Amino acid sequence: MILINLLPHREVARKRRREAFQATMFASFLVGLLIAGLIYWWFQMMIEQQQARNGFLQSEIKVLESQIKEIAGIEEEIASLRARQKAVEDLQADRNLPVHLLSELVKQVPEGVYLKSLKQDGAKVNVTGYAQSNARVSALMRNLEASPWLENPQLIEVKSVVLNGRRSNEFAMNFMLTRTQPPVGEGKK
Repeated sequence: MILINLLPHREVARKRRREAFQATMFASFLVGLLIAGLIYWWFQMMIEQQQARNGFLQSEIKVLESQIKEIAGIEEEIASLRARQKAVEDLQADRNLPVHLLSELVKQVPEGVYLKSLKQDGAKVNVTGYAQSNARVSALMRNLEASPWLENPQLIEVKSVVLNGRRSNEFAMNFMLTRTQPPVGEGKK
């Protein structure tokens, strides 16, 4: 007996190919979706790791900023302490200046000169007094110039006055007080 297939064989093959194509497409879609999900998950993990690193760096930056502020405060404190130290050293150095000033004035004022007032403003000293003559004022200026503790005497004015029934010269002068080291043996006792 001869069997004849009345169904069109081409349509059955086409249907099988279409079903295979659809199954392949669906499987490809699922594999693509799976790959896209894995890539998305991978990138999310990378983003979370970077955010964790960024958070760690931000916390460390805050710690360092607080340390920098502390260091700046310490540097200001050091500068303040150095300024205090300098002031104390200056006071220590200037402590004996009035003694040297008066000692030098006693040594350098010639006979016939009488001091009326003495005013010190820092290193500048203003002196007013009476002298028997202009020559005595000149001798005082020369003596002050020769002193190791006193320098740069400047005569401001000399005027003639009558004092206790005698004619005298009233003078005003300025000079500078210097910081010199005392001779060896004088400062250490």
